[in-house]
Amino acid sequence: MRHLTTAALPALAAALALSACAQTTASSPASTPPPAAQAALPKDLVAAVDIPFEKFTLANGLTVIVHTDRKAPVVGVTTYYRVGSKHEPRGKTGFAHLYEHLFFGGSANVPSFDIPLEAAGSTPTNGSTWYDRTNYVETVPTGALPLALFMEADRMGHLLPAVTQDKLDKQRGVVQNEKRQGDNEPYGLMSYAVGEGLFPVGHPYRHETIGSMADLDAATLGDVRKWFTDHYGPNNVVLALSGDIDAATARPMVEKYFGAIPRGPEVRPVQAAPVTLTAPSSREMTDRVPVTRITRNWSGPGLNDADAPALEIGLHVLGGLASSRLDNALVRGKEVAVSVTASAQTFEQVSFLQATMDVKPGVDRKQAEAAFDQVIADYVQQGPNEDEVRRAVMSVISGEIGGLEVVGGMGGKGATLAEGELYSNDPAKYKQDLARMAALTPADVRTALQRWLSRPVVSVAVVPGERTESGETKGGWGDEDSTRPPPADPKAPAAKLPPAPKLSEPPVAPIADLDFPTVEHATLSNGIPVALARRTAIPKVALSIAFDAGFAADSLDTPGTQALMLAALEEGTTTRDATAIAEEQERLGASISSGGSQDRSNVGLSALTANLAPSLALLADVVLHPAFRPADVARVRNQQLTALQQVQASPQALAQRTLDGLVYGAHPYALPSDGLGTPAAVAALTPEALRAAHAKWLRPDLARITVVGDITMAQLKPMLEATFSGWKAPAAPAPRKALDAPLPVQQARIVVLDRPASPQSFIAAGRALPIKGTTQGTEALNLANDVLGGGFLSRLNGDLREDKGWSYGVYSAVSRPVGPRTLLVSAPVQTDKTGASVKAILADMAAFPAKAPPTPVELQRVTEGAIRGMPNSFQTNGSVLQAIENNERLGRPDDYYETLASTYRTIGSPAIEAAARQYLQPDGMTIVIVGDRKAVEPQLKGLPMPIEYHAAPALAGESAAATETKDTSQ
Repeated sequence: MRHLTTAALPALAAALALSACAQTTASSPASTPPPAAQAALPKDLVAAVDIPFEKFTLANGLTVIVHTDRKAPVVGVTTYYRVGSKHEPRGKTGFAHLYEHLFFGGSANVPSFDIPLEAAGSTPTNGSTWYDRTNYVETVPTGALPLALFMEADRMGHLLPAVTQDKLDKQRGVVQNEKRQGDNEPYGLMSYAVGEGLFPVGHPYRHETIGSMADLDAATLGDVRKWFTDHYGPNNVVLALSGDIDAATARPMVEKYFGAIPRGPEVRPVQAAPVTLTAPSSREMTDRVPVTRITRNWSGPGLNDADAPALEIGLHVLGGLASSRLDNALVRGKEVAVSVTASAQTFEQVSFLQATMDVKPGVDRKQAEAAFDQVIADYVQQGPNEDEVRRAVMSVISGEIGGLEVVGGMGGKGATLAEGELYSNDPAKYKQDLARMAALTPADVRTALQRWLSRPVVSVAVVPGERTESGETKGGWGDEDSTRPPPADPKAPAAKLPPAPKLSEPPVAPIADLDFPTVEHATLSNGIPVALARRTAIPKVALSIAFDAGFAADSLDTPGTQALMLAALEEGTTTRDATAIAEEQERLGASISSGGSQDRSNVGLSALTANLAPSLALLADVVLHPAFRPADVARVRNQQLTALQQVQASPQALAQRTLDGLVYGAHPYALPSDGLGTPAAVAALTPEALRAAHAKWLRPDLARITVVGDITMAQLKPMLEATFSGWKAPAAPAPRKALDAPLPVQQARIVVLDRPASPQSFIAAGRALPIKGTTQGTEALNLANDVLGGGFLSRLNGDLREDKGWSYGVYSAVSRPVGPRTLLVSAPVQTDKTGASVKAILADMAAFPAKAPPTPVELQRVTEGAIRGMPNSFQTNGSVLQAIENNERLGRPDDYYETLASTYRTIGSPAIEAAARQYLQPDGMTIVIVGDRKAVEPQLKGLPMPIEYHAAPALAGESAAATETKDTSQ
């Protein structure tokens, strides 16, 4: 992956009616739970899913798929190349991914791929590499489609003249820091061991896509040029255009820009198949991890195999459902595990079949492992029952359909069509897969499980302790030894290339301002405000109940209370246990979630419109009638304590929670923004404490309901009244968080948390800003931050990643809570560049704008690019819901996003410079560094600020002495 990305919210999409179920009102507990809803048959769900398309092929072999979706004036451009890490020969591991990075470095007629597209409103512009393919995605306003096609064609046909030794060296450094960043996380070395255990040396799926450091070091300019000419011809490409476009319009555009590119060599098929081992194998690794993680692994068939759908459903029943076999037996039953999962990760020619257990602290590992193996063995022998298959199919199909709400990106409709064509010669392969799943019987699943999971297993365990292995030596073929030929000189000059034709970028057509959905308002009889935005693209509703609480509410209780209370809601009500809650959601095709932020505690619902009434009844039971049974509370408390250990083992998470306290002092925001609290505080929380917090904060006079989806207010309000009208506010006044509490004086300092042998340092810097409340009027600050560090093209990322190659990504952000805002900078950097990176960050911040005001290109990119990118920001119901909630929380009008374009157009360079001078300077920044003190300390000498050194928190298996603190200052 070239850019850091965030996961999209899952969604459901299906055009069918589900029969309603009997329900009780939410005003009082029911004596017995309502009968489970009768969900429609999966085949009915599948029949409603359709992505119509047209396909054509150019004379040079380029395959083009076009899908028309007019709901927004955007087009997803999705390009799949038939080359991935499985195509890498010995000594060339990591090449496919390295080339993905180089592909963004400009081509003969496009000096920068990112700048024109971001300025045109592309969101996102990204790429990724995996075993079978390399893909590139951008979603652009319709008027920018010619530009996007021109640029994709130029780098497909005329990239090599722009690939220089300097670019290769810089992107090599970026990729190696991406590898270090992944390796540095807890359990970061485990996937290497799984691949090595499942496949012999030389198997195409054995080595990691990131590759080995040695192979990356040895890459020459000639090597990467040959990689391009061997694999990047148009005849090895599928181009999918999805959105506000049709085939009649698309074909002449594609012919114009791609038609003259000559065919390349055909990518030769790779021989790869699942491997049946002769005997079971096991491997144990020690690492700085909070709990022991046990995995069972098998290789399985590829995605075109008849068993693939059955294995996906079978593994989902085992450990994917909230009510899975492993969850019910080991987490809720014997309580020997804090978490379990199982999945079939399916690729073109093989799949990775895995079951995972995190052992509960204090439980004997042998006892837990025996129970884990027994559940798997019994399940493989017996197979699932009819209800499990039906719930799993409904869950998986709903999740698959969810991504189709988006036209482009990594998982939208364009990617679905392109992958079907690339791997199966059928863009509609998704229909075949869903139909196979819908037709599965328990016997089908049992047969597939017995065929594949009765073979010898690869067991990999990671246990707490000091890390004894290094990722620096992993990721290659695994046969590196003294007999291997010496690598070529990575600085060897490459042959000169003939000049490319001179071409000009097409203009970008203007776009209309954003048309944000109309927001209707109502108030329930008990005073709860309701906001609704109707969207009819899919028959689904997204709903959120937001409470004015959040993690800052813990300042009036015990740290970690809100997170634990919210997590316990789905563990049982007065009429249902956790399994019943999970199973009912799965039958309904609904999903209930809970979580928090600094300012709000949220309980959300995603439901099919036709089944909204029973879904609301279930939601109300969860919100209003949690049981907080001692056994349930003890279970989720152990899970939260384990999560705390996990964040203390993660350099990024540890740096952020440390920074929160240092920046905010005694303010409510000083509590860690992850909401997990502290080990001592969480361990002391009781069911009574959670009941008290629930009564104190989850009350109707602190609640607001926001709904987005295919429903009218006339339909919605009676449902909400029937469900929530009996919910009354208590007599006690609502609590008030002290968000106006004074802040400590912001002073420059460095705090180093010593984490020995870390392959990277994580830098988190921040300071509180004298801004709070509504974000209206601070748009110039947002644009100024975009220049400094708010995106891939920002100055910080351009300096430390693209120019110096010291990091995989450096970003800054200005938080937007109700109370005081915070300026934050995050930078994972290679260890030997820690001190230089701190100096570079401070220098870049100080130079803006005194020495380097915004350039015209930057100004156009952050203003006009932001305006053009807005239509793509609200494709999903979830994104609209979040926008409405943000407007309410920050006191902004409903039409804020519709007027934002006009606001941006009034902001010029003087306003951006003024905001940067006032808020984005490095003065008073607290800098937290999580890394190896021995390596870092000499690099920090001479910095003009106090420096403190502390040990990172001790984890399970480490000596308590590791927590002793040593302070020094300069």
